[in-house]
Amino acid sequence: MIDDQEVSFYNDNGYLVVDEIYSAEEVAKMRAVVDELVDKASGLTDHDSVYDLEPSHTAERPRVRRIKEMYNVHPLFREMAEHPKLISVMTKLLGPNLILHGGKINIKAASYGSPVEWHQDWAFYPHTNDDVLAVGVMLDDMTEENGPLLIAPGSHKGPTFDHHVDGVFAGAVDPEGCPIDFSKAGRVTGKAGACSFHHVRAMHGSEQNRSGKDRMLMLYQVAAADAWDLRRFNETWEERESRVIAGTSTLEPRLVQTPIRLPYPPARHEGSIYENQRAMKRRFFDFDTNPEKVAEFAD
Repeated sequence: MIDDQEVSFYNDNGYLVVDEIYSAEEVAKMRAVVDELVDKASGLTDHDSVYDLEPSHTAERPRVRRIKEMYNVHPLFREMAEHPKLISVMTKLLGPNLILHGGKINIKAASYGSPVEWHQDWAFYPHTNDDVLAVGVMLDDMTEENGPLLIAPGSHKGPTFDHHVDGVFAGAVDPEGCPIDFSKAGRVTGKAGACSFHHVRAMHGSEQNRSGKDRMLMLYQVAAADAWDLRRFNETWEERESRVIAGTSTLEPRLVQTPIRLPYPPARHEGSIYENQRAMKRRFFDFDTNPEKVAEFAD
């Protein structure tokens, strides 16, 4: 699926986009399941173990911004994590032995989909080595206008920045205190069925979707099998084995010196990254949470 030049681009910039990983039929199947899951959010009044809700959500008018660990919610998403084309790309980037670390579906709905402030995934889950990435499966066309993923090229080679506010983890960097020039960020766009791949240490974020088009992005977090999550050593061997998606696991973690900051003390607003980031005193992306104004756009 990719050649050595594309691998080099990933290594230099910390991200890559590959077209046509999934067919139109496969994308349609995944979207249909997502639609069913969103319908089931009717009646909810707060976040739960499956759903993270938009600020403008109501029980009568469900607005979901994230479905958590979707591969545990519906078997189709676990099947798609082992898609041969996807495994082919990740093998070139991480090696033959792969383990699923986590996943979610971010539903950035037309006109009101929430932004995500600048952050590094590495700040949430440092491992024994950084052969870890996130795969963004585009279930909609990702365009310049509908809140695409933004990635600071080369930032995966730098430090792990402070993601705390007043000494407590908040899941984002202070945009005024971070030395990265966000104006130079790459905008990750592509057609439905394409996938983005970004390094676990790459600085990234996304704007609010103010366009008239949805931007649904499914994210798989994948690690080389010899990369062990430093916060997860208490899980059972069976649990770890169940997440292997290619090759074999290992009892020998590979240790590489990397700049690590642990996500403690825990966020004041625990839950998804959206909740963590509520503690931010300064935000980079404008965010309109007024339910009446949002409803005007959405209608």
